[in-house]
Amino acid sequence: MQRSSTRELVHLAWPMLVAQLAMMGNAVIDTAMAGRLSVIDLAAVGIAASILATVLMSLVSVLFALPPIIAHLYGANRQAEIGREIHQGVWVSLALALVAVLLLLFPGPFIAISDLQPAVETKVRAYLAVSAWGVPGAFALRLFFGLSMGIGRPRPVMFFALLSLALKVPLNALFMYGLLGFPEMGGPGCAVATALDAWLMAALAWGWCLNHPKYVEFQLRQRFTAPDFVAIREFLKLGIPMGLTFIADVTAFTFMALFIARLGPVVSGAHQIAANLAALAFMIPLSLGNATSVLVGQALGAGQAGRARHICWEGIRLGMSIAAVLSLTYWLGAPYIAAFYTTDLQVRAIAIPLIAMVGLYHLGDALQAVSVNALRGYKTSVVPMVIYTVTLWVPGLGGGILLGLTDTFGAARGAPGFWLAGIGSIWLVGGLMAVYLNFTAKKHCRRGL
Repeated sequence: MQRSSTRELVHLAWPMLVAQLAMMGNAVIDTAMAGRLSVIDLAAVGIAASILATVLMSLVSVLFALPPIIAHLYGANRQAEIGREIHQGVWVSLALALVAVLLLLFPGPFIAISDLQPAVETKVRAYLAVSAWGVPGAFALRLFFGLSMGIGRPRPVMFFALLSLALKVPLNALFMYGLLGFPEMGGPGCAVATALDAWLMAALAWGWCLNHPKYVEFQLRQRFTAPDFVAIREFLKLGIPMGLTFIADVTAFTFMALFIARLGPVVSGAHQIAANLAALAFMIPLSLGNATSVLVGQALGAGQAGRARHICWEGIRLGMSIAAVLSLTYWLGAPYIAAFYTTDLQVRAIAIPLIAMVGLYHLGDALQAVSVNALRGYKTSVVPMVIYTVTLWVPGLGGGILLGLTDTFGAARGAPGFWLAGIGSIWLVGGLMAVYLNFTAKKHCRRGL
């Protein structure tokens, strides 16, 4: 190999990790600033943000198809075609954004499920209505992220994610607290800030991109191409299964939390600590998996199937090595981590074994995260979607209900029962993904692709 695969993976992964953490930071800022207003505002922001994240990520995840598509073209030195692919991505984004806007403007089904108090419902509806105005900007920014990641230039993504995070506090303060003569909007004010932030970042990112000499070769300034339904169909063939995979993952985890909530606020609070730690840990293999996907796609585009396979296993080796260290940290440091999160002794006592279980869960999560993203580099998404949906919902969530809430397999284990089923299902997903990845990589090597 002319270059170290490990060095390339780390070079691409760490800016993606910083960008992912910066994006998570926006939600933390909203929650913290809403908490300074009132309980009503805090509840409204939490509920509305959950609805917004569910709607946006379920639709934006279809655009996850863009980086591997761009990576294949870039690896094959077909740079001029990248601009046309971005143009088709714009048409897809407009359709997806329209769906998102309608769901946010008419959130009745989500409100019905939540059964909100009138005061909270009013603020939730206001938050979502304002957020709808920022949806096109969010999709435009995601297109820029997909382009930059596909060509292996993640640092602009990191820069604009950090800039967005830096602007969030002052923008929130203007509209939530009514500073400098702006109207005091309370919780919904952070939705105004988010919408403005999205449009501002999209404008800055694309303004920078269209005028940067290193992006000229992609011919992004050429006359905008009309919808090419053949290209769009190929895009959706890859993107829709990716979106459904994401939905299966998120909904299984969400319903796990809802079922555990039946066990009372103490158990639910302990579970939230464990879930938060699992989500934070997941950012590392997710970033590494994204980097693996890009390098695999570029290698395949260049006709280097052997190098692509080598990158896959290097990504898994690196991901599992980091996961092992982090898992051991959770296992040994569970009492101290629980004490950091809460002073409630009851919550802490339940959280400690759950945090240790998160360590085991994370090992399987790291394996599946790198493997599924490597498969996306091969433009393979249907089989992973089936594996995710069946495994996470049947032995995962279904097994959690049996172990946690019933006496089918002995005394009900409560939250640990759900996490035991989750550990088994995520390890099964990771193992199946790794086996299918090996099969796919060998097949491409035999074909010489």
